Amino acid sequence: QVQFVESGGGLVQPGGSLRLSCIASGSGNIFRPYIMGWFRQAPETQRELVARIESDGTTYYSDPVKGRFTISRDNAKNTLYLQMDSLKPADTAVYYCNRITPRGPWGQGTQVTVSS
Repeated sequence: QVQFVESGGGLVQPGGSLRLSCIASGSGNIFRPYIMGWFRQAPETQRELVARIESDGTTYYSDPVKGRFTISRDNAKNTLYLQMDSLKPADTAVYYCNRITPRGPWGQGTQVTVSS
């Protein structure tokens, strides 16, 4: 079964940048064929999709992050990335990665806090 481990979060000032990474591990072809996504969950809110990327590199972004976040993937390393620029306090959340479908188990996520 696939497992996801997210990293790269932290505390950053508004306008700053962070780069998140997510490594997928497990047996079989667990990453390359799948549409992968970054999700986030702020306190007392539902988890939401912020960006997704298909195996050929086609991307989609939610409106709140469009133009500021960039999703990418390295299929050879089973790794997903999220470059986050021009960060805002509203981006504060725990960030997770997962397949769009079929979903794997959720990892622990990585906390991103945007505050002055």
